[in-house]
Amino acid sequence: MNRRDFITLLGSAAAWPLGARAQQPAKPVVGYLSARSAPADVPMLAALNQGLAEIGFIEGQNVVIERRWGEGQYSRVPAHAADLVRRQVAVIVTAGGETVAQIAKQATSTIPIVFLGSGDPVQSGLVASINRPGGNITGVNMLLFVLTTKQLGLLRELVPTPKTIALMVNPTLPESELQTSEAQEAARAIGQQLLVLKASTEADIDSGFATLVEQRADALLVVASPFFVVSAPRIIAHATRHSVPALYFRREFPEAGGLLSYGSSTVESYRQAGVYVGRILKGARPADLPVIQPTKVELVINLRTAKTLGLEIPPMLLARADEVIE
Repeated sequence: MNRRDFITLLGSAAAWPLGARAQQPAKPVVGYLSARSAPADVPMLAALNQGLAEIGFIEGQNVVIERRWGEGQYSRVPAHAADLVRRQVAVIVTAGGETVAQIAKQATSTIPIVFLGSGDPVQSGLVASINRPGGNITGVNMLLFVLTTKQLGLLRELVPTPKTIALMVNPTLPESELQTSEAQEAARAIGQQLLVLKASTEADIDSGFATLVEQRADALLVVASPFFVVSAPRIIAHATRHSVPALYFRREFPEAGGLLSYGSSTVESYRQAGVYVGRILKGARPADLPVIQPTKVELVINLRTAKTLGLEIPPMLLARADEVIE
């Protein structure tokens, strides 16, 4: 081999890795569109990543997640949805209720969407059916609105003869009327007086607790809303200050110092959503993936908070708890 051929061969060898790197496919990008906040969604994103990992996708290695937050306000979500569509992400995950899913659906009819919701996705027109969603959307229905009767029953076990139970709802949530009517119907069925507190701002939370104290409500049921998740520290602080036994819809509340929660497993729901995202990245069509209906419902009790409130948790209630925080 002459000197010229050797230099040509050496130059080709040096250039090869650069060319190979340039030809490698880009990592798929998943858009995470949430009505909540970054701190509130830490456990949800961890569970989503767990599901992705089960299908072989590790964030930072072979998949990228672009996060967008509504900070408890739905009005901020449409701009974030439009931005993710402009970026042509491979899949959009919507978190924080059915409204976020509807916003994403309006923003794109081609990018696959995996939603996490709590209403009736068929009745709202989000999907054609549970088993065959159709279109570009599927997801996990967390069934948060159908547990009201059980939640009221748990509060009545905790406070055996409550004259009034307060219900905190977010009136800006499209599902709020359904939440309120479900609770009122459940309360009528057991002869329970209900005090409805509407809150969509921090000032509303403050005034709602003032009304609760004035009306001498014996307990509080906080129903599903992204705003309440973002405002959890404020709600929990009020409940503790006024010694009000409060039941929440997600385990993150008792983990943060709330008294107890009863609802679908957040971790399991987001893990399942992550699995669906991974399957779509590998070629599955959302139209062919049935909407998942979680079967795992968990009761979490914070015993430390109960002691702070001067409450004794009934032994039978403690025995049924999936987790007791001591």
